[in-house]
Amino acid sequence: MITAQVAILHAIIGRPPDPDRCRLIMRHFARTRRPDGGWGLHPESHSYLFVTVLVYVAARLLGEPAGSPLLGPAAGWLARHPDGLAGLPSWGRFWLSLIGLYDALRVPPCPPELYLLPNWFPLSPNRLYCHTRYIYLGMAFLWGSGFRADLGPMRESLQAELARFAAHRPASRHHVAASDLHVRPGWPVRLAYHALAALGPAWLRLPVARRLRRRALGRCLDRIRAEQRGSGFQALSPVNGILNTLALWSVAPDGPDCLASLAGLEAWCWRDEAEGLRYAGARSTSWDTAFALQAAGEAPDPDGATRSAMRRGYLALAALQITEEPATLDEGRQKIAGGWCFGTPAHCWPVSDCTAEALSALLLCQTIPGLIAGPDRIPRARLAAAVRFLLDRQNADGGFASYERRRGGRMLARLNPSEMFGQCMTELSYVECTASAIRALHQLATTEPSIAPAECRDAMGRGRRFLLSRQRPDGAWPGFWGINFVYATGLAVVALRDVGLGAEHRAVCKAVGWLRSVQNEDGGWGEHFSGCLSGRYVPHPESLVITTAWALLALLRAEAEPSAATRRGLDWLAGRQLADGDWPRDSVNGVFFGTAMLDYRLYNTYFPAWALARARACGIGGAR
Repeated sequence: MITAQVAILHAIIGRPPDPDRCRLIMRHFARTRRPDGGWGLHPESHSYLFVTVLVYVAARLLGEPAGSPLLGPAAGWLARHPDGLAGLPSWGRFWLSLIGLYDALRVPPCPPELYLLPNWFPLSPNRLYCHTRYIYLGMAFLWGSGFRADLGPMRESLQAELARFAAHRPASRHHVAASDLHVRPGWPVRLAYHALAALGPAWLRLPVARRLRRRALGRCLDRIRAEQRGSGFQALSPVNGILNTLALWSVAPDGPDCLASLAGLEAWCWRDEAEGLRYAGARSTSWDTAFALQAAGEAPDPDGATRSAMRRGYLALAALQITEEPATLDEGRQKIAGGWCFGTPAHCWPVSDCTAEALSALLLCQTIPGLIAGPDRIPRARLAAAVRFLLDRQNADGGFASYERRRGGRMLARLNPSEMFGQCMTELSYVECTASAIRALHQLATTEPSIAPAECRDAMGRGRRFLLSRQRPDGAWPGFWGINFVYATGLAVVALRDVGLGAEHRAVCKAVGWLRSVQNEDGGWGEHFSGCLSGRYVPHPESLVITTAWALLALLRAEAEPSAATRRGLDWLAGRQLADGDWPRDSVNGVFFGTAMLDYRLYNTYFPAWALARARACGIGGAR
C-alpha cells in the first residue's frame, strides 16, 4: 500500500524512479501479490480492493504493461470483484481523485476548516489520535485546495482500463466493498458527508466562506510544515509523509521543505534483491535493541561475545534517547525530551512502551556485574527525564497511552470515517504500554530509588489497577499492538508479578490457567491474526515460534514451580531452533489498528532466545 502511494507521488511530481528502482519495486509487487491476482493489506490478508487498485495504478505509472504477467491477473481479479471501483474505501477514492481517475463528487468531503476548531471543542482534530490527525491534515489540505494532478496521456489510458472495473453498480458515497470494510461510518458521519456535499458549492460562493477556506488552508499548510520540520522531514509515518510531501509540492515544487520531505521519505525505504524495494510503516531500531538486550541479559552466564554485544547495544540504545526538546513542534504536541522513538531520535515521535522497554534494558545491563563501566552509564538526569516522559503519558484511568496522553472522548471515538481500521480516532489506554511502563518504573524504583520521583509509586499502583480491571473473565488480556491475547497476557502477567503480585494471586492464577488451556497438543502455542478483527481468541492451525515464546515468558514468571505444560513448551521451542541458532519465521506477529498485521522480523529471534534464557535462569534443565 505505502510503496504504491510513493510511486503515485513520484508520477504526480514528475520525478519517476530510475530503472533499477522501478525493477525492484516491481519485484516487491510480484512477491506480495496473492494467488488470486490481488494484493492484501498485509502479508497474510485476503486481497483488498483498495490495495489492488493502488498497486495496479502505481505499476502502470511506472511503465508496467496492462496485460503483463504481473498486472493481467490483477485486472482479472478487479473485473471479477462484485463491487468494482464503486466499492472503494474513501482513501482509495481520494487517491484516484487526485490523479483525475475518480469523480471528486463521490469522494467523502474532508474540509480543512476542521483544523480551525479550537482545542476545547469536542471535535477538534487536536483531540484525535496522532496518526489519524496527521493523515487527515494532509488530506484536508489537498481536498480543500482542489488539487488535481495532470498525468498527461497516461490519464486517458488508465481511465479506459479502470472503466472495465467500474460498471458493476452506481457509485455511492457510502458503499464500501465487504472485502475492505472493517468499521462502517455511523449515521452522524454519513449525515455530515451529505450536508457538506450539498452545501459546499453554494457556501464557497460566499466571500466569507472563501476567506475562511483560505485561512483554513493556510493553517493546514503551516501545520504540515511544522510536522515535517519537527520530525526531521520523515513525518510521523510514511502515510502522512507522502500526503505532506504532495501538499508542499503543490505550493512550491522546488521549495526546500518539499525537497527535504522527498528525501525524508527514504528513511522508510528498504531494498534488497530478494524482496525488492518497499516502504515500511515503521523503523524499529530502539524497540528491537531494547528487547534483544533484555533477552541476552536474562541468561545466567553470558559468554564473552554476548557481553561484548550487550555493551555495544547498551551504548547504542542510550544514544537513541531524545535528550533535548526540539526548537519547534506542531501545535498541541506534548513535550518529548526523555523519550525513545520506535526507531531513531531523528523521527521525534517517542512512544511510551518504547521508552519503557529501553529504560528496562538499560537498567538491567547496569545490574550485571562488570558489564557497563561507570563512565559509560547513562547519566542519572536522563533516566529521570525518561521517567517524566512516561508519567506524562499516563491517562486518568491509570493506563498508559502510546504517543500522547488521551485527549478525545467517547463521542469522538465513535466517529470513525476510516472504514478499514478500528479504534483509530483517539489515544487509548493500552494493556501493553501499561505493562511495559509499570515494569520500567518498578525497576527504576528498585535499582535507582533516588531518581524515582514520588509520583512513581502512585503511577505504578494506578497502572496495576488498570491491568487488573482489563483482565477478561477467562483470564486473558486483549492485545492491541501484537497478536493478540497471548501477547497481551504475557506482558500483563510479567508486569503484575514484577510489581508485587504473588503466584497465588487470583489474576495470575487465572492467566496461567488460560495459557495452559490454549496450549496445543504438540506443546507449542499458536494464535491466528483473525482474532484481532473479531475480538476473540482464534487458534492458529499450527504452533508458532513467537506465540510459544510469549506464553513461556509469562508462565516462567508466573508459576511458582515450572509445570509440565511449561516444560513441554520449552521442549517444542528448543526443538524448532535452527542450526545457526535462529528460529524459522512462521506468521505475522504485530498489528496496527486491528486490521493491518505487521511482520517484526526479529521477534522470532530474541523472544524465543529470551524464553530459553529465562528457563535456564530458573534452573530448568534441557533448555538450550
